Amino acid sequence: MPQTVPFVDYLVLGERPHLVARACTGCGARFFDRRNACANCFATSFTQVDVPTEGEVRAFTIVAHAAPGVPVPFVSATVDCAGTSVRANLVNVEPTPEAVRLGMKVRLALTPVGVDQAGTEAISFGFEPRP
Repeated sequence: MPQTVPFVDYLVLGERPHLVARACTGCGARFFDRRNACANCFATSFTQVDVPTEGEVRAFTIVAHAAPGVPVPFVSATVDCAGTSVRANLVNVEPTPEAVRLGMKVRLALTPVGVDQAGTEAISFGFEPRP
């Protein structure tokens, strides 16, 4: 079986793939990047929390122009996962205004990014419509 690695530190692969955020112990604000202090209350203590794998589209745009080599169009979205705001692409959906809507129910979906010379596959994430 080929080895897989998460494309970002906050993606957990395995039997139950999910995202992990850093939650401020002072105010509860959640972040995916490394922080020395909370951008909301300036506290300096954080704990890790699992992010729900289902959510709702709160904002989106259909990207028509991107860097060379990036296929367009695609849908970039902000998804609310029970209070945690996640920025990700929508996958397995037509990139048209008719196919995507605010409030759309979505779930975490894994997407392969590439394979290195040793055969290790990098896995990223997006969100896809829930059935």
